[in-house]
Amino acid sequence: MIEVSGLSKSFDAKSVLNEISFSASEGETLGIIGPNGSGKSTLLKMLSGVEHADSGDIRLGGKPIRAYPRKELAKWLAVLQQDALPPVGFTVREVLEMGRYPFQNWLGDEPEDSSGLIDDILAELRLTPFAERTLEHLSGGERQRVALGKVMAQQPRLLLLDEPTTYLDIGYQMQMMDTVRRWQEEQKLTVVAVLHDLNLAAQYCDRLLLIHRGRIARLGTPWEVLDRELILEVYETEPIVTAHPVTGAPQLLLQPGAALSLREEAVSLAEKANV
Repeated sequence: MIEVSGLSKSFDAKSVLNEISFSASEGETLGIIGPNGSGKSTLLKMLSGVEHADSGDIRLGGKPIRAYPRKELAKWLAVLQQDALPPVGFTVREVLEMGRYPFQNWLGDEPEDSSGLIDDILAELRLTPFAERTLEHLSGGERQRVALGKVMAQQPRLLLLDEPTTYLDIGYQMQMMDTVRRWQEEQKLTVVAVLHDLNLAAQYCDRLLLIHRGRIARLGTPWEVLDRELILEVYETEPIVTAHPVTGAPQLLLQPGAALSLREEAVSLAEKANV
């Protein structure tokens, strides 16, 4: 589905990503995790075609991503950002209809009527009662569901998630990820998700890609990546790793006082520099 080879990116001569290579197959959920500033969002911007790599290659369906015209690329992939839609004067239905842009001609018409698809998405996301309500009258969680509805209306084959649950309470987080999973299973959708919550990533992702200082620290199953010693090295805090009692996925319990102090961190960095 998507193949990434030797991807590197720098800003103002500072390396942000270095030799990133991975692939995600049809129907897979790949989670991208890592500390703040590790390059996760930059990587997602390159996968979406917003940013161009300094070197390396991204292929969708065996074809270089740069070879796709923007409208054709929008039929392949959609991006759900971490921020809910801005509270502007569009109705919920109008926002969902915007997701049909890749299929419309220059007059805004489609060969087939998509109103039934929009109705189904409204019902799936429990937004039907709000269909004619404008965004400024919705809560942040409701607006994020509208944003998800817009990308669902786009009918992509690849969904890119950029920390979509960051500003949501735990109830909305689970609703969001459960909805994405159902949609993925129904459509054999490929999902690449940047996630801040490691426990959420372990629950919903088939594999995890851990990025540290612009490089791949490890790529594998949640159990292979959420290793206690690796988490200590990358996040500088020592967790307790245990199995979820229902799903069996690894879950991290944090220990107060287990994070490295600033002094210990400085000593650790100095020791590494001298190796």
